[in-house]
Amino acid sequence: MKRFLIIALLVGAFVGCMNSPIDQVAETITEKSLMEPITKLSSDEFMGRATGTIGELRTVDYLVSQLEEYGLQGGAKDSGFVQDVPLVGQKTGQDTQVRIEKDGNVIHQFDYYSDFMAWPSNLEEEVSIEDADLVYVGYGIQAPEENWDDFKDTDVEGKILVVKNNDPSDDPDLFGGDTRLYYGRYDYKYEKAKELGAAGVLIVHTTPSAGYGWEVVANSWSRERFYLRGNDAMEDSPTKFNGWLTKDASTNLFESAGLNLEDQLEAAENRDFEPVPLEGLSLTLNLEAQYRQQDAKNVLGVIEGSSDRLKDEYVVFTAHHDHLGVTSPVEGDSINNGALDNAAGVSAVLNMARAYKEIQPQLKRSILFLFVGAEEVGLLGSQYWAENPTVHPGKVTANINLDGMNVYGKTKDLVLIGYDRNSVSDVIENVAEERGRVVKPDPHPDRGYFYRSDHFSLAKKGIPAIFPNRGNEFIDKPEGYAAMVDSLQDANYHNVNDEINKHWDLSGMKADVRLFFDAGYRIANADELQTWRQGNEFKQTRLDMIEDASSN
Repeated sequence: MKRFLIIALLVGAFVGCMNSPIDQVAETITEKSLMEPITKLSSDEFMGRATGTIGELRTVDYLVSQLEEYGLQGGAKDSGFVQDVPLVGQKTGQDTQVRIEKDGNVIHQFDYYSDFMAWPSNLEEEVSIEDADLVYVGYGIQAPEENWDDFKDTDVEGKILVVKNNDPSDDPDLFGGDTRLYYGRYDYKYEKAKELGAAGVLIVHTTPSAGYGWEVVANSWSRERFYLRGNDAMEDSPTKFNGWLTKDASTNLFESAGLNLEDQLEAAENRDFEPVPLEGLSLTLNLEAQYRQQDAKNVLGVIEGSSDRLKDEYVVFTAHHDHLGVTSPVEGDSINNGALDNAAGVSAVLNMARAYKEIQPQLKRSILFLFVGAEEVGLLGSQYWAENPTVHPGKVTANINLDGMNVYGKTKDLVLIGYDRNSVSDVIENVAEERGRVVKPDPHPDRGYFYRSDHFSLAKKGIPAIFPNRGNEFIDKPEGYAAMVDSLQDANYHNVNDEINKHWDLSGMKADVRLFFDAGYRIANADELQTWRQGNEFKQTRLDMIEDASSN
């Protein structure tokens, strides 16, 4: 009898553990509950959710109504749900050309959209470049820690920089090997041009170096662009324009200077590279732009923690609610519905907000659900929150950012962008292992995904951040299914085809969201704040932020 009672108690404890409140509430995150917000937000009613449009306002209203329905508190400074993000919108006229002259004759006329993209970099209404010299500066990188300088003291003031995309990858011991660092981002190229006084920048586009085709560049940069209002550094910039140039146009440009483009791209892989003037060529470009002031919107909901000691510390979940809006029609469809990017991520965060609210007494730390706007126009919503935080960054233990989800079925694996950079990665890996799954690093480190979504804005403020992506080892799917999914996602990315389609299977998304829900619960209840790995680029900022928070 005694042995029977012991066994019964053990079984009862095991069953009780398996049916803990967190497990029970996680089961309310279902394929149906996930599909409902996706269907709503990706409908034509929301007009593609572009920044500064009625579609954005409808999106904000929907998100606020959902958070209120769940019983969350507003997370903005005034205890409301909305944080205004002050922007200035820029729309560049498309009736323009880049003219290349040699010996007084126009030898090339490159057309806007099909050959090049350009926009004023100093918020001017008119930009006029006349007969400017061009110089190829390789990757355009100055990195003392790598003993790398592509400029070699060359005076580029007033010149047009032609720049190779990405960063060096031939040597695994330099620039993280195949992993794209911030040096490989277009933002860095433009910032360096401004620092050195160049008149303009043209980045040579190739699909391998960018990680996406020219149509993504043209579609993204031909729309209205936005900047945080009051950015005096931008208005005082000596650089008049930033832009991109197609590979075909770049090939023609280099040939006219007696150079081979492929040879020059290869030469840039060596730290001994020196700038190459495009001898005999000059560039003329006239741009016009119109501007308007427009506020984007961040939506913030909070669940307060139950621990007196820890409730002023936060776990932050982020997802961007905006997409591309209405663009040029493709086969009669002009609405970029953004079902995967990022109605899916928004739905995941909404579902977790509802579920966490049900177990609020068990949460030691508070949780902030931050739905940011203006991601598609430069991560501006998350940047604004990071620069004007509603919670001190030193009091944020972690950020889990959901941008796109696995909508194509269960996978054995899970990819983490930022894998092994911080302890948040460890928590997710532990939860995955318990569930018989394996966590993997980014399979495309050359594409620089860590710098391309909203977690980057928070990481720059020292917050340990992670960006989960779908796995590739699909369960119960036919051979070649993963390749089909990759092809489908590439074809639908940033265009009107990003809609719910016949291939969608939310069983994988359900499994992933439940996993993140468990990981977030553990992070909220951990004894210590999450940390960056030793040697990580954001670790010192983290320490500074924690010290600043403790002194205020």
